[in-house]
Amino acid sequence: WIYVREEYPIAVENITIAIKQARELGLLGKDILGSGFDFDIKIAKGAGAFVCGEETALIASIEGKRGVPRQRPPFPVQKGLYGKPTNINNVETWANVPQILSKGEEWYSKIGTEKSKGTKIFSLVGKINNTGLVEVPMGIPLWEIIYEIGGGIPKNRKFKAVQTGGPSGGCIPTELLDLPIDYDSLTQAGSIMGSGGLIVMDENTCMVDIAKYFLTFLLDESCGKCLPCRKGIQKMLEIVTDITDGNGKEEDLETLEELAYVIKDTSLCGLGQTAPNSVLSTLRYFRQEYLDHINKKRCEAAVCKNIISSPCQHTCPIDTEAPLYIALIARKRYEESLDVIKKENPFASVVARVCHHPCESKCRAGEAGKPVSIRGLKRFVTDYGLKHGLCLKTESVVDRNKEKVAIIGSGPAGLICAFYLAKKGYQATVFEKLPVIGGMLMTAIPKFRLPREILDADLKFIKSSGFEIQTEKELGKDFTIQELFKQNFKAIFIATGGHQSWELGIPGEDSKGVLYGLEVLKDINMDREIEVGKKVGIVGGGNSAVDAARALLRKGLSETVTIYYRRTITEMPAYKEEIDDALEEGIEIKFLTAPTKIISENGVLKGCEFVKMELGDVDTSGRRKPIPIEGSEFVVDIDSLVVAISEYPDTSFLDKETELKVSEGGNIIVDPETLQTTQEGIFAGGDIVMASNTVIQAIAAGKIASESIEQFLKSEEVKREYKLNRPSRYIEPLELSEEELLEIRSQIMPHLSPDERKSNFGEVELGFEEEQAIKEAKLCLRCDLETKEGQQFLEELKKANE
Repeated sequence: WIYVREEYPIAVENITIAIKQARELGLLGKDILGSGFDFDIKIAKGAGAFVCGEETALIASIEGKRGVPRQRPPFPVQKGLYGKPTNINNVETWANVPQILSKGEEWYSKIGTEKSKGTKIFSLVGKINNTGLVEVPMGIPLWEIIYEIGGGIPKNRKFKAVQTGGPSGGCIPTELLDLPIDYDSLTQAGSIMGSGGLIVMDENTCMVDIAKYFLTFLLDESCGKCLPCRKGIQKMLEIVTDITDGNGKEEDLETLEELAYVIKDTSLCGLGQTAPNSVLSTLRYFRQEYLDHINKKRCEAAVCKNIISSPCQHTCPIDTEAPLYIALIARKRYEESLDVIKKENPFASVVARVCHHPCESKCRAGEAGKPVSIRGLKRFVTDYGLKHGLCLKTESVVDRNKEKVAIIGSGPAGLICAFYLAKKGYQATVFEKLPVIGGMLMTAIPKFRLPREILDADLKFIKSSGFEIQTEKELGKDFTIQELFKQNFKAIFIATGGHQSWELGIPGEDSKGVLYGLEVLKDINMDREIEVGKKVGIVGGGNSAVDAARALLRKGLSETVTIYYRRTITEMPAYKEEIDDALEEGIEIKFLTAPTKIISENGVLKGCEFVKMELGDVDTSGRRKPIPIEGSEFVVDIDSLVVAISEYPDTSFLDKETELKVSEGGNIIVDPETLQTTQEGIFAGGDIVMASNTVIQAIAAGKIASESIEQFLKSEEVKREYKLNRPSRYIEPLELSEEELLEIRSQIMPHLSPDERKSNFGEVELGFEEEQAIKEAKLCLRCDLETKEGQQFLEELKKANE
């Protein structure tokens, strides 16, 4: 007997062909087909529950009984349908039979691996560019299916995981992208082959939420016959739900694992035996996400609605209430909107121009189109505040008799730390080795991105909190850490940044004419003389490289400025808008190109040898590794070469008397939660701790340091406090008319034209007009209203309106 569900009529045809060929070849009844009985093909109408390979439930359904599993042995091949030996296989298996019979087992065995023969059909779905059914040989690497066949992840997002085997399968992380797809490899990785489902997930996927989703599905599919499956899955789901709601405990993870193994070992059928896979695999590879939900009340993907208030606020490193200030803009309440922004961000005008806006990457409006221009709206409000003299409002501090705190470095991390400590009455002193303050904001970001009058306005507001600044004071030269303690400073925050450029490490790099990105930008920003030739090459793909190229173009000293980058535009770490602006301005970018040696004459740069690259396999970061193409070297005549591949901190100022520990990369080692160093009373943050931090991340480090230092000075336990994101207040949502809904569109930020801007340092982005800002604000979906409190607010509002 062969029973096929009526949804699969094509299987009847395939099986009929297989049986016919078996008869003709004299194979019927042999081991290749199983039983030795003749065959009668029937359609099984409405056959069975979710089978998950569980043939006994299917047999029970065909017999007119409830579709539940039974204990095995006996197996169906011994006692199956109506008590007779029965061979059951899925449609995919039967579809292979005709080809094996006609071409032979040797032909079939050439495809696949030693233990997993032939091909496999996968349903490739999820966050992947090319969805659909794909047939691949067993043993193919996972990355090849995702990147070569599937075309990679949409919107250039990062790959995070892939689930194989459907709801009962496991989640495989980025570090296993080179895993060969076969039965044994998947089992060892904590997953299964199953029916061939491949669900691809990107960085916006929460793995705890995924585990909850599949547990919910499997609980519904459970037939309920055995207790471990029926009640065990339910209990696991309750625990995971508590975690996604922010109510979990660390001991829940141990309970989850114990439950999972009990269910696997004692369930009757394949559904229960594989149901815990999603939880076990996510605990195995993504345990930190569970811990973040429990201890930090954080969902990195900004998915779990009862933990986050809104994805944009939750993603902001300094917890800016974007939905609140956007809602106020939509109601033309600009001064209130400015107060909301500056409450969490003293560098509001600066951040409104140079932030990498991670909030927009999580904006739900962006899933169906463009995200709301959150940074652009912040810029509109801060510009409004500057125009109307509202940006210098600050509360005066009466008591300034608290302890002395030294802050070394006047970049965003150092100044923010000093600002908040001064507001609390501490005697903060900032030491800066340059004659100006602002750190990278002043020396590394060009004026066409951050006008000096904007930076000066924020610096004036920050200084108004009342801390002392001493410029041209360099740690290790003008004073030491020990001397600061002797001067009665009770705590020290080191925020000296990362101002050293990495070298290429190629022959001839010491030639005259080889420059470094940060030094070039510093000279231009400080209005110093700079010597560059007519043909300039820039090596790198980050913001420093692009900023240097655009700044040199505006200086007008060079005829051509060309960027050389070893990967493609998709992998460039520079901000997308900055890359687009550079290309518009006529800067050429040579992709898949890397320098191999400097060509010089009498110690003077004359040219550079490059080699063409190609992208190879995907590495553990999820990016394809650039590999040199043998024999593709070529020489470019250039007069100056700017190296801008990355930066690192200089810690040579640390004297031998300190107990600070430094990593191999030169970063000061700290507790990532509190920014405490290995020496009591000393804290560190910003690029000195983690190189290539963004401005907003440095600001966040300054805020964290100020809180930790205050706890230390109060002799309290230095501990980071976490709480659920919740709006400080709710603003009634706007009721938009049908006409407004039809007409509302994303607004385009006005820019200077490329011809206007590339010959001067005028600001490129011009900001929204008022009408544009209001229209853009109305695009906000008000995700903050989705929380339990938000829903309660809407209910109360509804009752009040009634």
